[in-house]
Amino acid sequence: MSLEQIIKNTIIQNASPIGFDEFMDLALYHPIFGYYRSGSEKFGEKGDFITAPEASDLFGFCLARQCAQVLNGTNDILEFGAGSGVLATQILFELGRLNSLPKKYYILELSGELKHRQAQTLEKVLPELVDRVVWLDELPVDFSGVVIANEVLDAMPAKRIVYKNNQFYELGVDCHKNEFCWKMFDLPYQNDKVFLPNNMIEDYKTEINLRATAWVNSLYNVIDEALVLLIDYGMGRNEYFHPQRLDGTLRCYYQHKASENPFVNIGEQDITTSVNFSDIADQASVSGFKVSGYATQALFLISLGIDDYLLEQPDEDKHINLAQQVKQLVLPSAMGESFKVLALSKNISVKLTGFVEQDLSGKL
Repeated sequence: MSLEQIIKNTIIQNASPIGFDEFMDLALYHPIFGYYRSGSEKFGEKGDFITAPEASDLFGFCLARQCAQVLNGTNDILEFGAGSGVLATQILFELGRLNSLPKKYYILELSGELKHRQAQTLEKVLPELVDRVVWLDELPVDFSGVVIANEVLDAMPAKRIVYKNNQFYELGVDCHKNEFCWKMFDLPYQNDKVFLPNNMIEDYKTEINLRATAWVNSLYNVIDEALVLLIDYGMGRNEYFHPQRLDGTLRCYYQHKASENPFVNIGEQDITTSVNFSDIADQASVSGFKVSGYATQALFLISLGIDDYLLEQPDEDKHINLAQQVKQLVLPSAMGESFKVLALSKNISVKLTGFVEQDLSGKL
């Protein structure tokens, strides 16, 4: 049975539309056919999208510099959803150069196929450090060190809502004439845990991610002392709910082509929503975290000395290549401004180097 049919059967058994978060959960994380559980190539030029670590080693090198501020030789790193394993190799390589390796590098990964790929990447690039890497299936207890989540929050299943008659209603997924379609729920959507704007224009659509905020709270509960670095594309509340953002932030990626249709290529395309960093920061504060910094990816990397790596490269051809990579990471037209970095901390008081050039946390 295909994933498409499995989802249709779920709707039929439900005898009513399912929430978009449930649809997204099945499309991305079904144990057998979900996008992130299947064996297809997802990252890099052969996949559906390129992440910052795939674009340049300098991304991981800079992140390692930030990690080094907190690591003391007895604590660890925990990376969520490590993709192809490239970021882990970059961070471990640079921390080795800085004599600041973690005791263990934990990877929490749900996909067995991706675990295998990560192990292959690490074994090939850093065989001498593979013994430090431990794969987990659930959150550790009393964790101390640095937590990294690069492009994790955007892949958490989100609800979709629409503004009608001065109220928001949830948009569910229904099946009509054997085709998926949007279906508005009958009762207004109400939830005290998230901020929803009012006085929006009719038919304004947007997303809310309750799973992301719940994840932040669960993370706080398993941490003893740690720095948490959340890197993703998104924005603060004012920009997220901008009146001109009529159709929300839902995007799908298939073979490097973007669309807004989650009902095609099911199980073969990525489905994402932008991160509302204000919601994440609010939940973090309620849970007990301190919001320790918020900046664009560009100024975070510049604060951590990404330019230094250019200056240290004497080979002209390699220098030119590195310069192109830096542009991909920092230019506003590329990843520089659409991606943000949010730092949360628990029982750690360090002025973080990554936010020297910019800290917009007061505007969240």
